Amino acid sequence: MPKKNKSNFVCNNCGSISSSWSGKCLQCGEWNTITEQIDTLSVAGSSSTGRILSSQTLNQSIKSDNKRLVSGIKEIDDVLGGGIVAGSINLIAGQPGIGKSTILLQLANKIASQEATLYISGEESAHQIGLRAKRLGAASNKLNIVTSNSADDIAATIAEGNTKLVIVDSIQTLSCSAISSAAGTVSQITNSTQLITMAAKKSDTAVIIVGHVTKEGYIAGPKVLEHAVDVVLQLEGDRYGGFKLLRAIKNRFGSTSETGIFEMNESGLQPVKNPSAALLSERQVSDGSIVLATMEGTRPLLVEVQALVNRTSYGYPKRAASGFDLNRLNLLIAMLERRSKLKLAEYDVYINIVGGIQIKEPAADLAICLAIGSAAKGLQLNKNLVVFGEIGLSGEVRHVPYMERRLEESKKLGFEGAIGPRSSGSKKIAGLNSVTDVRSSLNQFLDKD
Repeated sequence: MPKKNKSNFVCNNCGSISSSWSGKCLQCGEWNTITEQIDTLSVAGSSSTGRILSSQTLNQSIKSDNKRLVSGIKEIDDVLGGGIVAGSINLIAGQPGIGKSTILLQLANKIASQEATLYISGEESAHQIGLRAKRLGAASNKLNIVTSNSADDIAATIAEGNTKLVIVDSIQTLSCSAISSAAGTVSQITNSTQLITMAAKKSDTAVIIVGHVTKEGYIAGPKVLEHAVDVVLQLEGDRYGGFKLLRAIKNRFGSTSETGIFEMNESGLQPVKNPSAALLSERQVSDGSIVLATMEGTRPLLVEVQALVNRTSYGYPKRAASGFDLNRLNLLIAMLERRSKLKLAEYDVYINIVGGIQIKEPAADLAICLAIGSAAKGLQLNKNLVVFGEIGLSGEVRHVPYMERRLEESKKLGFEGAIGPRSSGSKKIAGLNSVTDVRSSLNQFLDKD
């Protein structure tokens, strides 16, 4: 009979260790802070006496570096910084039904043609995975699949070193035999991740872990889960349609500024070659419609910003936003009332970013303000221009990065130029209509139909 790993009970507040669980920590007096953890010394098989560690120079470690696993899906490889690093632990999270399992099955199918790949599922049976793979056209004889909920078995399989890539779907369904709590609890997630990480680093096997999210959109489980892994990817978008965006929140082996854009169809998640053209294909030029030149990582993207301003039927005006931060919208409306002649206190204001895109950069401020002004006065832009620029509380338009890239993208789709802040250097940017404040931009570029 295998020897059961020892476990301790650790207080998350003061760090004190005890042999049994209690609701209150006897050292610091805090309640519900004690969690069960595996004794790492017993797992690693180390003795109580240490040993002298052997070191190597940085140049030696670089020379012994393995090649990255390149999937051939350019969007994923770019987000990862050129491919999957050997021995790395990668965490991907997203809303239910967003396409995490789909994109990973496509990725596993691509890499299985080059290297030994194993897909481990704790949520579906092998038959269900096979049916989905057949539907996606990813049914390869070279891809091995297995179902298991045991973190101990998965860690032992990884430690053998017979595979180059292991995909675990998902970490919330795994449990360690040494921990008595149910799968998905803080203790199980922490210790399961630790076991898999130790095995992956020892065998130089790349691992991709799927993580669930909470109602608020945060990765479920302890924050230490994100600290323990090397790469954290977030798959965002509307689960019922529109584009899906793959972002790198954390990346120890590359930049976090790259973004992959996908669209769901019968064959799974497919990269979008020209997302700007797709987002603007059904646009109708009218009041309240402004084209924003935004950045998704280092990629310029043109999206339509729509605004609707109606006289309120309630005692106080309503503000709603889809794809844009509501607090930021309230701030911009307050700034418009103070710094321009727009009176919005008796009007409901609605903002929509077309295509299910979530806009988070401050460069969207000027486009939002022009859309609100256009809808409130029934006016349109008097030129075929895109808009970008950050706005301060004084109404000034501030500089934003990648101005030339935004202009180049707009010209590809037939726009004459852009409305934005002045360039920071002495060099003038062709096609840029510079504005200094939001009031002058409203007066200068909005005309009646």
